[in-house]
Amino acid sequence: GEAMLLKIAPLFLLDKKEFGGLALSTLDVGLANGTYGFVSSIVGGIIGGYLVSKFGLKKMIWPMTLAIHLPNLFFVYMAYVQPPKQWVYLLVSLDQFGYGLGFTAFTVYLMYLATSKYKTSHYAISTGIMALGMMIPGMISGGIQKAVGYPMFFVLVCLLTIPGMITLFFIPFNEEPTSKMSQEV
Repeated sequence: GEAMLLKIAPLFLLDKKEFGGLALSTLDVGLANGTYGFVSSIVGGIIGGYLVSKFGLKKMIWPMTLAIHLPNLFFVYMAYVQPPKQWVYLLVSLDQFGYGLGFTAFTVYLMYLATSKYKTSHYAISTGIMALGMMIPGMISGGIQKAVGYPMFFVLVCLLTIPGMITLFFIPFNEEPTSKMSQEV
């Protein structure tokens, strides 16, 4: 779901209102995504790193997963309500803040997986698989959005986050990655 959202969200912000978009100018989209969203993402990542180091990934995985996925509901709201641009700035910033938190958890988990003597290779392969997992849904997102429209597309994005969250029940956490990583440094 997240990969699809990343491809369509800027187009939604730019698209004409008669096509279901918000009809923002490129300047407004630049402010929403490139300035406010970017800063929020960095702040989310920094806070996410702090939370994982303080409480551990095992305790923070669910809150951080919810932080990355629940803000997708903001796009459902924006697609139905078409709020003024000040609200769009706020909602995109909150979405990006959540993305920063959640992506930090994912990155720490990838580091946790890469613990053998070939850890750099394992981390690189894991990152490559993640990139592929972002590219493939992104390739089909435009066709899906065109077929169902923005409101249903964003509802679908929210629903598609559920399988990923279900996998969290099957992830083994035998030891906290932060304690192991700090010993290796």
